[in-house]
Amino acid sequence: MTSHASTPTIILIAGHWLGAWAWDDVRAHLGTDDSLVAAITLPGLEAGDPGRTEATLDDQVEAIRRVIAELGGSREHPVVIVAHSGANAPVSLVLDHDPELIRRVVWVDSGPVAPGSIFAPGLPAEVQELPLPPFEVLAEQASIAGLSADVLARFRDRAVPQPGTVLRQPVVLVNDDRRKIPTTLICCSISGAQVLELARGGNAMFAEVAALEHCDVVDLPTGHWPMWSRPRDLAVAIRSAASRVS
Repeated sequence: MTSHASTPTIILIAGHWLGAWAWDDVRAHLGTDDSLVAAITLPGLEAGDPGRTEATLDDQVEAIRRVIAELGGSREHPVVIVAHSGANAPVSLVLDHDPELIRRVVWVDSGPVAPGSIFAPGLPAEVQELPLPPFEVLAEQASIAGLSADVLARFRDRAVPQPGTVLRQPVVLVNDDRRKIPTTLICCSISGAQVLELARGGNAMFAEVAALEHCDVVDLPTGHWPMWSRPRDLAVAIRSAASRVS
């Protein structure tokens, strides 16, 4: 892929059960040269991959780092990572490994994870994958506000079960420089004010937010999947965050 020295490359990474396709509506509104936008399907989330249930967080981290290298990410060429929901574990690890290559991280209804975090510590070892649950169950865990019947049908049709290996693996973070990376929180199913209040109050889920050195908060009220419920507005918020990279 080609790159432009002064314009940041935007890398889009969706959460559990999702691939690059989840960003199609957002990309249509980004108004950015296609050579400067990449959407990733993480290892373990390719429907046709026969070995996908064996994918690990390490595999996902290496896939992201490989895309950064292919796009020419360097100290001279800025890269902005946009991470939605459960993509926060592999992205937090990338920020830990290569903080000097990431000029801004944009968390979409998500945020950095704390050292030692495990998404599903109680998931039995024999469980190879976690499929998308029924929507009435999912709605108890994350807001599906703003999603039409057609969108939900597409979600159900294209969702790929999350590998159990990824869900059980601890996130090992050792480099505090990850907290120096300029950060934008796009808050959807919970307001920015609530996120900051929880972070300052020591809530474990938001503990890392309180440790960030440069953090902007953008409210985009909707459900947990704004790439489908408010794609145009999400694209504007991402583009605005990317424009702040110097």
